[in-house]
Amino acid sequence: MLFISCFVLFSTIQSSFGSQERHFKWEVEYMFGAPDCIEHPVMAINGQYPGPTIRARPGDTIVVELTNKLHTEGVVIHWHGIRQFGTPWADGTAAISQCAINPGETFVYRFKVDKAGTYFYHGHFGMQRSAGLYGSLIVDVAEGEKEPFHYDGEFNLLLSDWWHKSVHEQEIGLSSNPFRWIGEAQSLLVNGRGQFNCSVAASYGNSTTPQCEFSGTEKCAPQALKVVPNKTYRLRIASTTALASLNLAIGKHKMIVVEADGNYVQPFAANDLDIYSGESYSVLITTDQNPNENYWLSIGVRGREPKTPQALTILNYIPNSDSKLPTSPPPVTPRWNDYAHSKNFTKSILALMGSPKPPRNFHRRIALLNTQNKINGYTKWAINNVSLVLPPTPYLGSIKYGLRRAYDRRRPAENFPSDYDVMKPATNPNSTYGNGIYVFSYGTTVDVILQNANALSENVSEIHPWHLHGHDFWVLGYGEGRFSEKDVATFNLKNPPLRNTAVIFPYGWTALRFVADNPGVWAFHCHIEPHLHMGMGVVFAEGVNHLPRVPDEALACGLTAKRFISGNHN
Repeated sequence: MLFISCFVLFSTIQSSFGSQERHFKWEVEYMFGAPDCIEHPVMAINGQYPGPTIRARPGDTIVVELTNKLHTEGVVIHWHGIRQFGTPWADGTAAISQCAINPGETFVYRFKVDKAGTYFYHGHFGMQRSAGLYGSLIVDVAEGEKEPFHYDGEFNLLLSDWWHKSVHEQEIGLSSNPFRWIGEAQSLLVNGRGQFNCSVAASYGNSTTPQCEFSGTEKCAPQALKVVPNKTYRLRIASTTALASLNLAIGKHKMIVVEADGNYVQPFAANDLDIYSGESYSVLITTDQNPNENYWLSIGVRGREPKTPQALTILNYIPNSDSKLPTSPPPVTPRWNDYAHSKNFTKSILALMGSPKPPRNFHRRIALLNTQNKINGYTKWAINNVSLVLPPTPYLGSIKYGLRRAYDRRRPAENFPSDYDVMKPATNPNSTYGNGIYVFSYGTTVDVILQNANALSENVSEIHPWHLHGHDFWVLGYGEGRFSEKDVATFNLKNPPLRNTAVIFPYGWTALRFVADNPGVWAFHCHIEPHLHMGMGVVFAEGVNHLPRVPDEALACGLTAKRFISGNHN
């Protein structure tokens, strides 16, 4: 068995003084690949899966000339964690910030990256993220500046889950009556590599799974992380999973968590790391173990009963061969429903001293009840009893040009009934479709209470990671059961972490605070791909009148296209 070597960056990327424009020319198309050793169509960029890694520095302008080479589908790409100040049309959300790019068409994304951190990009049209349309986006510290921690080298780990059922089949099943769930993933992937029906650790215990055998040329072979003893390494870890919540551990090595979602956190030690879809972390490890051994890096499923095998690779101490297996079996993922373990890790994440603090007071609070519902017999997810269905005209253009018939103008509910029991399935589970939006006055401070509840089945409440586009938010707190006014006293206003993705635990609530200071229209949604597809999301708008002009090419569809054809661009 051979592992593919993953080399270490021992120095930062050199660039000339000052900010740069970094140009990329990309073509998106389907190709045959074998992410887990089983051939399957995957979405690729320039024939590469996952897509190319972008590296830049704060202040740099990224220019991506994206051509859609798909024959029957539109495409957009969202730059996850990049706030898009002044360029909301480059956020890459179909029907919200731009029109989908049609087959054969080219769209140019141009935007600035404003702060160092670990980010990624992914498709945001249909369920194309599940088909493999994603890649890493790393923003190094500005030239001449240093991180608030030391490391000798780094690795980049992009985590995902993988199905053998096509994305189109998954989408049809989710929209069918009777409902057809996508099921659990067949494999977990690290940098687009995983193994199905074999294990690189089959020799341990009483495994009935055969041992993986690789010649060294397979694109599904795991990448060994080659390290030198007695050094410190940074692992940049991002999760673009469609469904799975994950846990990562390295045999006999502690991790020091130092970054979350592009923001520095107060360093803390952890034996393992929970990571939900849409999140990113940086952790430091020190190679201070027996240098004559190699060690397992394992990734397993949390929050769902695991029917997907662990992803495994090796921390390879040089000069040991990367084919030398560790003497101990891989770390075991904590029990999937050990939520106390998950909550303890999540609540340990606090802002680094000196980080921006939240405003003491808020101007507006909205509570978003997350429920599973039925609409005319179809299974959907809903927020305050409304399941999101996006309109054909992007909101950004509709609001900018005052197109009043482009979407539902009624103000969506900002709370839910006071007698709603979040511990039980809804007594009247019927919901409605909608596409109304929350409009915030520019510059106001907004509190959002994410409230989890029971799904349609008795005693079932799921983990949901929520991602906000265009902003970071402060996570003020988590709680059990239904949120009430007395819970405000528990909010952390001293050192809450800044994040762009936050989890709500089963039957619990999560409180967020952000400032509506980025003109545009922004998605806020569960980052689990099928849940968003089934309606679990809302849309925020703020300060659109502050935008001088929105490029026509972002809005050449729906009612805005008709407006351009008529020659009315005012």
